[in-house]
Amino acid sequence: MRLLIATTNRHKVREIRSLLDGLPLTLVTLETWPDLAAPEETGATFEENARQKALYYANATGELTVAEDSGLEIDALDGAPGVHSARFGGEDTPYAGKFALIYDALRAKGQTTSAARFVCALALVGDGRIRFETRGVVEGSIAPEPKGEGGFGYDPIFYYPDFGVTLAQAGDRKAAVSHRGKAFRALRAFLEADR
Repeated sequence: MRLLIATTNRHKVREIRSLLDGLPLTLVTLETWPDLAAPEETGATFEENARQKALYYANATGELTVAEDSGLEIDALDGAPGVHSARFGGEDTPYAGKFALIYDALRAKGQTTSAARFVCALALVGDGRIRFETRGVVEGSIAPEPKGEGGFGYDPIFYYPDFGVTLAQAGDRKAAVSHRGKAFRALRAFLEADR
């Protein structure tokens, strides 16, 4: 059985491959369809965007398809950047620039940190219908400053209290607690039970 991992983010592909390793699946990526344009993400929630992407790519390729939408929600910023996490500050803004925007926004509210969470919504589509959905969440806070070279995206500013470090400093422990790890372990359990 083939499963399309519907993301062009190589970091996500690497994480997802390791989380699904050992399943009797041939994992394929969007590199197989280089001319396939990405759909516009118009959902107001992570779940809506994950569904949109999974349905679009499954329809376009005919493959069993998993798509996810994920991001960072910061309580002091009313949940921002949320579903706009990847595009926060502009699509071409590097993450160091996104961090600076977040710290500026926190300072404007008289804060240096805030409770925050990473969210990952996942949808699996096959035969033209949604076959499985789940949501993974990891709670933490915004670190006073970026720390760590590991991970990707917002990991350097996301402090995970159980480890006492940011997710960029957590190394191999990240997958055990991350939002994406939780969502894809639930998908793995579904696929194992669905055989």
